Amino acid sequence: MSELNPKSFAEAVTMVRSGATSSVELTQAAIARAKAAQPRINAFIAIEEEAALAAAEAADRWQAEGKPLGALHGVPLAHKDMYDRKGMVTGCGSKIRADHVASSTSTVMQRLEAAGAISIGRLNMSEFAMGPTGHNAHHGRARNPIDPELITGGSSSGSGAAVGAGVVLAALGSDTGGSIRLPAACCGVVGIKPTQGRVSRHGAMPLSFSQDCVGPLAGNVEDAYRILQIISGADPLDPTCERIPPPGDLLDDLSSIRLGVLGGFFEKDLAAVVGNGISTAMSSLAPHVASVGQVKPSDLSTVAELANVVAMAEAGTVHFDWMRERPEDYGPQIRMRLSQSLAMPAPIYIRALQMRSLMLAEFLETAFAHADVLIAPVMPFLPPRSADVDIGASPEMNRIVSAMTSFTRPFSYLGLPVVTLPVAVSPEGLPVAIQIIGRPWREAQISSVARRLERELSLKPFMPQSAPLAQSA
Repeated sequence: MSELNPKSFAEAVTMVRSGATSSVELTQAAIARAKAAQPRINAFIAIEEEAALAAAEAADRWQAEGKPLGALHGVPLAHKDMYDRKGMVTGCGSKIRADHVASSTSTVMQRLEAAGAISIGRLNMSEFAMGPTGHNAHHGRARNPIDPELITGGSSSGSGAAVGAGVVLAALGSDTGGSIRLPAACCGVVGIKPTQGRVSRHGAMPLSFSQDCVGPLAGNVEDAYRILQIISGADPLDPTCERIPPPGDLLDDLSSIRLGVLGGFFEKDLAAVVGNGISTAMSSLAPHVASVGQVKPSDLSTVAELANVVAMAEAGTVHFDWMRERPEDYGPQIRMRLSQSLAMPAPIYIRALQMRSLMLAEFLETAFAHADVLIAPVMPFLPPRSADVDIGASPEMNRIVSAMTSFTRPFSYLGLPVVTLPVAVSPEGLPVAIQIIGRPWREAQISSVARRLERELSLKPFMPQSAPLAQSA
């Protein structure tokens, strides 16, 4: 009996290609982990065992026939419950779409399947991807594998929990105002929000069509970046997906890169432990880069508000008919937010869109004037407790929830690429995470900085595996 416990894509792929294990065995191990962890973390809406094992068996036959193998051949993954797969349910974490069977497969899932990845199930999420805490009135909240009393962050709550618990090596999430970055920060994993238009959204649940991004969460930078490379690229089925080649190789030499730590707005109400984490990260990077300096852009609080205006107005459009016909089928928090979005005046929304290009041009000209890569906190504080953000449970709820997205929303509005990763451990054993922000299409540059930081800090997983790994005979 031996444990199947690959720590990275490279290790998992090598195990399968060498014959040390099979795709079926690797998938069985992931399913066993998912089942064992589910009572504690509630990461899955559905564990799709039969379909996953059938795909794994097909992968093993493909390999036995000597056919060319994809970059993720035989690797089991799981994904946020919002990516269509033909003949399978895509529920979007909701009651309204709980029985919706997709008639086609989303582009990102097609690309992962072409690379040989296996999907073992649909991951929990905030209902219709609306909510930064991960709460869900229909499926219950996903629970943080570090401490179940903490939030996972949302809306890609199950993705953060499943990766953080070691159930799967990586998972797709989505990010409209922080929904990849917040779960990555809360669960102590890596998340990448790509440049707006980098990844196709065909077959992915829409929320805010001008800010939605598809991206990965993973246990390390290289695995997250590998997923990004696979799912990126032009798609004729998505006219908003730019004709930009997938990002290239990561860089080893960072000596020409100027780093800028964002101050001003990003220092407001910042907990000392978060500030100390950023200082630790900069000290670790300083010997490897051209310079480290302070950057104080104009006040981005307005940008955060504009991001919310755009997101809510566009969400109201998506949900307009359902809100008229089935309002009782929404959870109370989402129904309240959508009711407000339906009252958004059109001139306010149009003005927010008009200001976007101007504010991006100003930010690129000022914030990047003396820096190539920017550093900022993800949240001003450590991951909150669930009880502090439950509806009606805490008088501080609105303040905490609003503050959670204040540092992430500006980069959604501006459409910039961001890598989030943990850089320190608090005295309580909680992750302290940062955002690494780049110019448009510079995912390779910011991910290279993130990888260097990961190596220099040698951070260990924030928790042991939450469940025993499956054994193979």
